[in-house]
Amino acid sequence: MTEVVVCSTSDVKPGSATRVDVEGHRLAIVRLDESSWYAIGDRCTHAEASLSEGEVWVDEREIECPMHGAVFSLVTGEPQTLPATQPVPTYEVRVEGDQVKVTLP
Repeated sequence: MTEVVVCSTSDVKPGSATRVDVEGHRLAIVRLDESSWYAIGDRCTHAEASLSEGEVWVDEREIECPMHGAVFSLVTGEPQTLPATQPVPTYEVRVEGDQVKVTLP
């Protein structure tokens, strides 16, 4: 496992997501508030749309695919609604100073 810096805290506004490509991984980095950060695979398992372009549901800790509306848990990566039936990968996130770090397999 390798921990890598993926972005700065100022790169992602609260309640939003951004796409980061790092070491062969396409990630959606999601910031719910000042201290809640998540990293999941950025490809919807239904039609491979970019999840980072979807709506972030802060209270539910979920993200909605912009193409067909599948919703994924930011905590587990599991789909919460159809049409997706397969989970997306999740990654450990750590914030150190203004750096957002993700642990890759």
